[in-house]
Amino acid sequence: MKKTICKVDYDTEASELVEKRTVGAFGDPTGYEESLYKTAGGKFFLYCAGGSESPYTEETIKRLSADKAKEWLEAK
Repeated sequence: MKKTICKVDYDTEASELVEKRTVGAFGDPTGYEESLYKTAGGKFFLYCAGGSESPYTEETIKRLSADKAKEWLEAK
């Protein structure tokens, strides 16, 4: 997925996957995935997707500061 936010391109195909988290089982309408990526320029973003009753009913990309990315990684 590719999305431009504040004139910066965030692309899952061109970025490094840092960590992926899955909540629920495949096919669970409340289940979702969050994947943390780092761009070649050092920017972080979350790729999120989920079931029809999850927090992410549509695919989305959310940009994160380095501090927020660290918090996300530490919140296991």
